[in-house]
Amino acid sequence: WSIVILTIIVKTLFWPLTAKASRSQKRMAKIQGPMAELKEKYKDNPQRMQQETIKLFKEHQVNPVAGCLPMFIQMPIFLGLFYMLRTASELRFEPFLWVSDLSQPDTIAVVAGFPINLLPLIMGFTMFLQMSMMPTSPTADPMQQKIFKFLPFIFLIFLYNFSSGLVVYWTMQNILTIIQQKIINSRP
Repeated sequence: WSIVILTIIVKTLFWPLTAKASRSQKRMAKIQGPMAELKEKYKDNPQRMQQETIKLFKEHQVNPVAGCLPMFIQMPIFLGLFYMLRTASELRFEPFLWVSDLSQPDTIAVVAGFPINLLPLIMGFTMFLQMSMMPTSPTADPMQQKIFKFLPFIFLIFLYNFSSGLVVYWTMQNILTIIQQKIINSRP
């Protein structure tokens, strides 16, 4: 439960920053039409297109990097938890819900030699749900959009055999982000 409480505290501390980033993403989604017009109008003049894009961003109070900032700030916390949870003797054989050892993957069954870990599957689903709620950036090219769609699956593969404690943190983070995004999306 201390991991869940820590996640709530971290999310609460970063709530204003994440909310500001989400509002910027919403404004970014609203200017997709004008962005497409700029791309078409200045497709032969990249410098002019960049100048007009910056002007459009200022006009609509959009910060194109604001959406990434909360994620970059949280990465040291994620990495710190990763290293701490790998070596924390306190988590060894510590149960949580169906997990018998938070320092190990939460294997609930083995099918044809492949371990079935439930927490990473839940984490992948919550991350997919979270990503589907986020507005797409008008400056993102089609390749970037495809990468973002596959990001939950990449994280699922990456975290599949990690310690359950780390996956509990990431899953709680996703659930809290979904709640925050629902609140932000409900506002005009």
